Amino acid sequence: VKYAQGLFIKPEHPPSITELYYGALIIGVGAVVLVYGILRSKIGLGLMAMRDDEAVSSTMGVEVFRSKLFCFLIAALVTGLTAGVLYTFQVFIQPYKAFSIDWTVKLVFIVVIGGIGTIEGPIVGAFIYVLLSQWLSEYISVSLLILGAIAIMVILVAPKGIMGTIQERLGFEILSPRRR
Repeated sequence: VKYAQGLFIKPEHPPSITELYYGALIIGVGAVVLVYGILRSKIGLGLMAMRDDEAVSSTMGVEVFRSKLFCFLIAALVTGLTAGVLYTFQVFIQPYKAFSIDWTVKLVFIVVIGGIGTIEGPIVGAFIYVLLSQWLSEYISVSLLILGAIAIMVILVAPKGIMGTIQERLGFEILSPRRR
């Protein structure tokens, strides 16, 4: 296999860090708006029905396969755009880094801390993760252990994550997928 050890990519006109930042910001805001719009639509209603009971939603007329395919395509679109911005900054792409378990652990941490089932939860979780990872960068040998302990504490104290618990206590959702 020709590129099994990695691939060197050098763009002709590499973008500045500011351009990459704005590209990532546009993709992030676009993804949140897209998810919010989908969840507030008829498709979102079908997706929430599928989440609760797939068989019942199918009998009620939700096309399960088409809905799952739609979600897969939207996720692939956002992932591809994000990877395009991320790997523009990288000069060397290695398969074992691109598919590392670290990505999964980071994403699970972000979602669990922020709040599962909320739109704004992953945003808050990502903000907290970046702050904690920067603060713990001096203690690289125990940083994952500390992040794991923080995640366990949040799960025990606030099982729905930070935003899920705030929404439950205040009775107010910032980006509610429910139609009024």
